[in-house]
Amino acid sequence: MAKRSTIIAAGAAAVVLVIVGVVAALNSRSGQQTANEQTTVTVRLWDDQVAAAYEKSFVAFEQDNSDINVAVEVVPWADYFEKLRTDVAGGGAADVFWLDGGSYPAYADAGALLDITASISADAQAGWAPSVVTQYTRDGILWGVPQLADPGIAVFYNAELLGEAGLSPEDITALTWDPTGENDTLIPALQKLTKDYNGNTADSADFDGTNLSQYGYNAGYDMQAMLLNYLASNGAEFQDDAGQYAFASDAGIASVGYLVDLMNKWHVSPSAADTNTNGDFSRDQFLQGKMALFQSGVYNLANVSSGANFDWGVALLPSGPAGAISGVDGITAAGNAASEHPAETLRVLEWLGSTAGSTYIGTSGSASPAVLAAQPAYAQYWADQNVDISPFYDVLAAGTAPAPRGVGWPAAENAMRPLLDEVFLGRTAVDAGVRAAQDAANATLAK
Repeated sequence: MAKRSTIIAAGAAAVVLVIVGVVAALNSRSGQQTANEQTTVTVRLWDDQVAAAYEKSFVAFEQDNSDINVAVEVVPWADYFEKLRTDVAGGGAADVFWLDGGSYPAYADAGALLDITASISADAQAGWAPSVVTQYTRDGILWGVPQLADPGIAVFYNAELLGEAGLSPEDITALTWDPTGENDTLIPALQKLTKDYNGNTADSADFDGTNLSQYGYNAGYDMQAMLLNYLASNGAEFQDDAGQYAFASDAGIASVGYLVDLMNKWHVSPSAADTNTNGDFSRDQFLQGKMALFQSGVYNLANVSSGANFDWGVALLPSGPAGAISGVDGITAAGNAASEHPAETLRVLEWLGSTAGSTYIGTSGSASPAVLAAQPAYAQYWADQNVDISPFYDVLAAGTAPAPRGVGWPAAENAMRPLLDEVFLGRTAVDAGVRAAQDAANATLAK
């Protein structure tokens, strides 16, 4: 699955102002059709692999719903939210469209989304992943049908690079990180797995950390795969119960400092000059056989499976002072409140939230379904590929770190991102930069 950064080009307030007027205007349309007409319901998302699963799913749906034709639209992630904002404002949005946790509140507050709590039966809702239901519930109302439920984050490994370093998969299944250095086994392992262009490993006196041919790990500014996990695993939180940003605690600063040191002190990860501007840089290095350990989620399982030409597997997330605690995230399919055919749109949403409809996602291996009864099909797909995905689920036993939440998140992300980019580049001191980023994020909440 594509990266789930939640930056929206225009601020949430601007989205709300534009949407309110459009929704009011479009809701005045009758949307009535005669019984003998076939209705086209459009479904928009950003993931090609899930889109392919949807295409198969809707073939089955249309067999029992001959009056409906479902058209799947794929908009690339880089353009998705800007186009969505524009299309909702202009009345051209799809009948059903994917939303992530940072984008949905603005549309919900503007009245642009269908109230799922009131529209779909409680029995159907009881079969959806609780974490995703919670993530997309606002003011007691669920604003989308859960589609994807990422479990935890884990570590993909290149078995061939491990072997060359004298390590086995078992050697990396219980790695620990510690900002004090007292109980740290992660850095020594990464030093063995990192090489410069002269073939020196990072634990060698001759190692040139500015000229790497092989990276040990992907320590960068990645909210879902890195930051949330390191914060939680050190006993820090990203947001408090009131939604205020709270990551600049002593434990939070130490967590960020550890990640920054992996890049700029120990030189076992790509430079932030590469990763700050390219969220897929580390994944691509791993697929090219130039990175030994790649920390990510199930959203990259299909990418690794299809793109890696070496033996690989999955290991448990490294454990911090508070344990191995992972962030979790989900994706929802929202109903367009301004749809000209609301009844047909609702039937499509009901299908997407059913076991029968969601199983196509699981059996394709493209993503972890948010419909609980469809998840075994996902596990079976990867078992058939001889891939053990249990580390993504085992990590959840220690607790989870919620994804960023609240209507102000997109603006907060835009405010804090440039400041944290400088921290990861090593141009701003960690303590000062993290505090400035938290202040900037919280300042947006008061606007």
